[in-house]
Amino acid sequence: MSFNAVTFAVFLALLVLITGMGFVASRWRKAADADNLDEWALGGRTFGPFITWFLLGGDLYSAYTLIAVPAALYSMGAFGFYAVPNAIVLYALGFLFLPKLVSLAHQKGYVTLTDFVNDRFGSKSLGLAITLTGLLATLPYLALQLVGLEVIFGSLGLGGSSNWLMRDLPLLIAFGVLAAYTYSSGLRAPALIAFVKDGLTYLVVIVAVIYLPIKLGGFDTIFSSASQALATKSTTPPTADPAVAVNPNVYMTLALGSGMAFFLYPHAITGVFASRGAKTVRRNMSVLPIYTVLLGFVGLLGLMALAVGIKPQGGNPQYVVPQLLAEFFPPWFVGVAFAAIAMSALVPAAIMAIAAGNLVSRNLYRQFARGPVSTRSETLVSKVVSVLVKVGALVFVLTLDTTFALNFQLLGGIWILQTLPTVLFGLFTKRFADRHALLAGLLVSVVYGTWAAYEVKTSTGAPFGGSTATPFFLSSPIYIAISALVINLAVVVLGSLLVHLLRPSRREDSTRITAPSKAEAVGSQHS
Repeated sequence: MSFNAVTFAVFLALLVLITGMGFVASRWRKAADADNLDEWALGGRTFGPFITWFLLGGDLYSAYTLIAVPAALYSMGAFGFYAVPNAIVLYALGFLFLPKLVSLAHQKGYVTLTDFVNDRFGSKSLGLAITLTGLLATLPYLALQLVGLEVIFGSLGLGGSSNWLMRDLPLLIAFGVLAAYTYSSGLRAPALIAFVKDGLTYLVVIVAVIYLPIKLGGFDTIFSSASQALATKSTTPPTADPAVAVNPNVYMTLALGSGMAFFLYPHAITGVFASRGAKTVRRNMSVLPIYTVLLGFVGLLGLMALAVGIKPQGGNPQYVVPQLLAEFFPPWFVGVAFAAIAMSALVPAAIMAIAAGNLVSRNLYRQFARGPVSTRSETLVSKVVSVLVKVGALVFVLTLDTTFALNFQLLGGIWILQTLPTVLFGLFTKRFADRHALLAGLLVSVVYGTWAAYEVKTSTGAPFGGSTATPFFLSSPIYIAISALVINLAVVVLGSLLVHLLRPSRREDSTRITAPSKAEAVGSQHS
């Protein structure tokens, strides 16, 4: 796409604005002890319903969502709408277990999900497995936010030089700015920027889904033209799993598995733990589905691009939304839209980096240190790691084929979903789930899920070509995360029964909620 001065000027002005907000956020709602991990990584656990709504919305709906959902609809038609029921599942599950988990986090000072697992089961091995699974699932997810930025810079006409430095310079600058204000302000930076990001996203999407149907002759014309265009496509794209297009079981299990997995990701837990308490979380699980309406509208943009015959840059369907907007809207509005998508990459990327830093500092550095660890050094390690993981994600994006990165990200959901039995059994059963059985179930299911995904080949024969496979206990393909979870649960249940028959456990549950936390009590008074 060609460079447009007006589009770039508007885009740059908005990014300068939110960069300033990122640094100013270090003084927003600042407490006396800024070196405490609770303050830097969780914003002091004081975010009420309003701030939490924007923070979780900014965490959930990233640049990859705004680009990949329309790209899926552009490539495969209605299948791309799996993201809508996926969102319904994740809020229902979040309403079930997050309020209790947040109450425990306030009462006992948990910063990560591993803190809860360590306290509940008293197993360093199980805690380490949860920590490594969380890091493993987060890194490709973080890398894909940078992929979203790459798409926007390419759409602006930047980075087209054959020289690698000039080609990647915009992404390097964006990375440097993101790393700087995340290090300085912690979670307060994405929380503050989320207000602007969500407001601009709503504005762009609502204007687009009202104006474009009027311009194109209505939704009936759009759906008819999109259907005809889809029918003329040869096959699903090489990076897509062919089973996706023909098997409804894949659609259902992908929606279910992706929905169940989301609030287990470290960055989602970080956003939830920053809330004021259980009541705040319940309110947000009730109103966050409003974003699902926006998600449906975003998906429609892919069908509109298909209907008008957009030919994506380089054959990459991730460019269809930027090209659609550039073709039908004035340059200044395109600049606003591109800035909104870029912010949708920066906000979740910051939270993901903070979450990864928390896992390393809290559950690797502090837990396995030989001597006492001060809160100041713990926070410093988390800050440094938050920068280092961004470097790792940047290297991942710059050195590997983007197509491979997208396929590799599918493993994230497969891996992180396998922590669900540990969380749910830990929260809602007293003594049944055995820690050894939980660890065995997690390891077996992660190994199986990785192997099954590796065996799915692309059209060129490369591994990790998709996220669906036919498990040995079924005759049709489903999302690998679900089949791995079934194996996980079988190992946990049978293993726990066997252990309790041979050696009944007498370990007390140390994660009972005894009284409302102080922060939650204050929140209830203000509600």
